[in-house]
Formats: sequence, C-alpha cells, structure tokens
Amino acid sequence: MPRFAQLVMGPAGSGKSTYCATIVQHCEAINRSVQVVNLDPAAEYFSYPVMADIRELIQVDDVMEDDSLRFGPNGGLVFCMEYLANNFSWLEECLGHVEDDYVLFDCPGQIELYTHLPVMKQIVEQLQQWEFRVCGVFLVDSQFMVESFKFISGIMAALSAMVSLEIPQVNIMTKMDLLSKKAKREIEKYLDPDMYSLLEDNSTTLRSEKFKKLTKAICGLIDDYSMVRFLMFDRTDEEGINIILQHIDFAIQYGEDLEFKEPKVVEEEPNDANYDAFFQDKVCE
Repeated sequence: MPRFAQLVMGPAGSGKSTYCATIVQHCEAINRSVQVVNLDPAAEYFSYPVMADIRELIQVDDVMEDDSLRFGPNGGLVFCMEYLANNFSWLEECLGHVEDDYVLFDCPGQIELYTHLPVMKQIVEQLQQWEFRVCGVFLVDSQFMVESFKFISGIMAALSAMVSLEIPQVNIMTKMDLLSKKAKREIEKYLDPDMYSLLEDNSTTLRSEKFKKLTKAICGLIDDYSMVRFLMFDRTDEEGINIILQHIDFAIQYGEDLEFKEPKVVEEEPNDANYDAFFQDKVCE
C-alpha cells in the first residue's frame, strides 16, 4: 500500500505552520488521520502535535554555537538539513512502516533550499523510496502578492521549486482571511492571471527596455504554458480548505486504494403519528 505526503514549502512567514495546524484540525473534524513532521530545525513554536521533530536530531542554535563550525543562521540551517540527509535512518525510524500514512512535512522557510540546493530533492527521493507519493505545497503570503511585480516574483519562486523537485505541486495564497474586502477583489485577478495584461497595466513603470523585454519573456513563459496557478487559503473557510485538500489528494491519487465503506442507515423509529396512519390503513383494508 502506498503512503502519502505533503511537502509544505514557502518563504519565511508565508504561513506554513498555520497551514499544517489548520489541515490537522480540519481532518480531525472529518475523521481523517493526518500526521505532521517538523523539518524546520529553527522552529520555536507550533500548535499541532508532531510524530517527528528534527530538533530532536539537530538544532540550529547548537550548530551556530559550535566553535568549529562558525555558521550564521542561514548556513546553520543548511548544515542541519544536510545533516538530516546523511541520517535518514532517524527519519525512517520516526515514520515507522504504517501503511496508508498521510504525513505533512513542515519545511524551513529558506527559499534557497528549494531553488538550487540539492538537499530537498534528496529528501523527496528518499520518501519516494519509502513508497510515499509526495505532493509539493508551495505557500505565498497573499499580502505580498497584491502588486504585479511581486506576484511575478512569487510565481518564479514557485516555478523554481516545481522544476527543482520534479513532483506534483499545488500553489496556495495564504492569509486570505487577513485581507480587506477591497484587497480580496483585487487579488482575484491573480488566481488565474493573464500575464500579458498584467504587464500592460504596469508598462508605464518599466523604464528600462532590457527590463521590459526580460519581464515580457518571463510573462510569456508563465502564460503560454499555464505552469502556475494559485488556490486561496482562508483558515476560517472550511469549504475552501476542503477544495485545497481535493486538489492535493487528486495529485497524489489519495483514496483510490481505500476500501469503500457502506454508509450507516439509521432506521427511523415510528412516532405516534406513524402508528395512527398504520392503524387507519388497516381499518381501510
């Protein structure tokens, strides 16, 4: 039996831990089993129970305080992730061998881990060897995406992770519940964007011809191949959360191997009115 995983990625502050906590609460409400693994060695607090925590293996603070290493915060985090890649036996022991597992991996927020460093690709390949079907979930703060150029930057980050990891990926705009009604209306045009129209709207701010050509080429790549689309994540909207889960489940084919269960039929007990109708029918007969 296959196992299933979401690799929850995104820049620092994009809402990865909040996403994991919300998905856990939603799945508990619908009686669905989901586990969470913390892969952020610099995490300080999260509001969900974890089945494994990388901080039990290595912590960023310990690496930074080591006189022989002398790493800063970013270098220390990269070292921690590479240390994990060299000690996959620890992660395998924590995950166990339970069939039909569904695990959320809460990843660090350093974007270079998903763009040009090989460590996250190594983690994905190892999970696939353990029969996990992995879907990338790339989060971007919706408050950051309200301007066209910032939106294009967010798309390029999501696209870079998609190309680097080579797994199905669902892209999500988070913190929609924090936007004003006006901002929500504005951001709807970015969910399924026409990149060329966005470029025309901002053509007056582009003074450099070289920059115009580069931006147009990037917009053409995104628009012509329809490679990046976003879903909205509002932690107060149960229907929206369910739609996101459906997209991810479809990407990793979750549920296809589950046994179908007959719904329980609750027999309605006859009340006094039903008894009266029953006896009237008998009298008529």
